[in-house]
Order: sequence, then C-alpha cells, then structure tokens
Amino acid sequence: MDQHLKAHWEKVYETKTPEEVSWTQSWPQTSLDLIHSSGLDKSANIIDIGGGDSKLVDFLLEEGYENITVLDISTKSLERAQARLGHKASKVKWVASDITQFVPDQDFDIWHDRAAFHFLTTPEQIETYVALVKKHVKKFISIGTFSTNGPEKCSGLVIKRYDEPSLTGLFQPEFKTLSCKLEDHTTPFNTTQNFIFCSMERVIK
Repeated sequence: MDQHLKAHWEKVYETKTPEEVSWTQSWPQTSLDLIHSSGLDKSANIIDIGGGDSKLVDFLLEEGYENITVLDISTKSLERAQARLGHKASKVKWVASDITQFVPDQDFDIWHDRAAFHFLTTPEQIETYVALVKKHVKKFISIGTFSTNGPEKCSGLVIKRYDEPSLTGLFQPEFKTLSCKLEDHTTPFNTTQNFIFCSMERVIK
C-alpha cells in the first residue's frame, strides 16, 4: 500500500467534517439511479469503491439491499460510516485497502465508484484497476469521475479527467456502454464540479 497516500486520506478524515470536503452528498441520487437501472434484485453483490463515509450505503440498506461491500483506503473514513450506521453497520462488509492492491474473495454484480477512479493517474494504476473490474465484475459497472470540464485537482491531489470515449474505452470489449451523462455537483461550500457518470454492462465473460 502507498503509505503516503494512505496517510493523506487518514488525515483528511481525521481533520475534516463531511461539510468540509468537496465530494459530500446528502442524497446520492445519480448513484442510486444507476444501481436501480441494473434491474438486479436486492440480493445483488454490490461494492462501493472509495465509499469512505459516503451515505450511499445508508440508502442501499434502507432499500433492503443485502450484500454490500464498502472499500476505502482510509480506515478512519470507514469507522465514521460505521459509527453513523450504528447496529446496521454489521450488515455491511468493510474493506480498508488501496484499490490497486485489493484482492477480492468474491465476484460482484455491481461495481460502483464515484470519485475514486480519477485519483489513479499512472498507466500502471489504471491498468490494475481495469484488470480487477474485468476479472471480478459479473454484470454492471457504474463509474463517476471528473469530466474534462471538471477540476484538475481534488483534496490537493492531481486527478485524471475523462470524457465518454476515454472512460468507457478502458473497459471494452468486455463491457458495453449503457449510458453516460455529465452532471454538475455542488459542493458543501457552493462551488461546482463537473462529473461524467457512465454505466456499463458485461457482454463478454
């Protein structure tokens, strides 16, 4: 694991409240819409990459989804989510790991990632991530990154921006594109970040 990167994210979650980080959403509507659009039932295996203390898991549990994994490099972020969920946290599988070093012990029906993938900036990191998806995702991918009109940095780190061809092309031919859309995210401090969200379906095993 990149210890400098882990230390960066641990410090973020130890020193900032959800209202002090740009990615916070009170209602993750787009993520929920993309998961719902898969048409899979509540027993689907879902993983939220870089989920941190995102509230997506709260909504999924409330809707009755039974097999949710949340992965983040920051242990502190997962602890915050667990504290918020209380007894419901026991229904979730929590994984503290750098995504490029993650070794899944299962496959997933839905791979969800909002604002984690764009922190991978080297060809090696991106190739590792894509290979992980192609090996362990059985049905659907939902990925949201900064668009080519979005910020060039987040949380002090340089990110990689995408448009539809550059994002979906990474996962072809195993996955076909179902939809992509641009969306402005308003941060807790009223700035705007332009995201691209793409949903893809597995077509080649």
